[in-house]
Amino acid sequence: MSAEVTMVPQTTPTAAMIRTLGLISAICGLIIVGAYQSTYDAVQENKRIAVERAVFKVIPSAKSIVEYWALSDGQIEKVGAGGTAQAGAIKFFAGYDEPGKLVGLAAEGAAKGYSDYVRILFAYDPSAATVTGFGVVSARETPGIGDKITVDKAFLANFPLEAKLSDDGMVLAHEIRTVKHGSKTNPWEIDAISGATITSRAVGKGINDTAQTLLPRIAPHLEKLKEKS
Repeated sequence: MSAEVTMVPQTTPTAAMIRTLGLISAICGLIIVGAYQSTYDAVQENKRIAVERAVFKVIPSAKSIVEYWALSDGQIEKVGAGGTAQAGAIKFFAGYDEPGKLVGLAAEGAAKGYSDYVRILFAYDPSAATVTGFGVVSARETPGIGDKITVDKAFLANFPLEAKLSDDGMVLAHEIRTVKHGSKTNPWEIDAISGATITSRAVGKGINDTAQTLLPRIAPHLEKLKEKS
């Protein structure tokens, strides 16, 4: 009578499984880090080019631009002149014509839209104290609705917007804000696009939030900025 042999299925030791998973995770991590580092410079350069193109678009008479930091201590300095910008610094661009005369300033603004943050670049004319226009840097709004801010003629006709400083020069005299479609009564208000109110509001808030801090810092240095150096 032969003995019955029972086969016991082999199991993979837990320690071996953990080592294998750890090795796979490490390899994946190295691949991700390597890909990030190898493409970082190219990505940053593409972003720089995109913003630079946007500056020339919103200040069409500019032939050259100079990048500045508006520092939290009220001073300004050229980008790259003092190393890494201090906390709270705001970057802005000064646009100059062929002879080197200042023709406008530009800065970025951002606010929450319907789907994501709407990043814009707006132009400011210091001689008239107005926001003359804007361009979209990035947005993920609903196609055919949120993207109307770049093509809707009535919306674009809101510009120029009044952006005067208060008597003490510390803030804007009037908050730049978006109002319900058809209710604009003041030159610092933006008449929203019907059906795209949230995105319209993001444009107004993005401009206002940056302008409230940036313009008071720039105002004392306008004479310095008027000539390209």
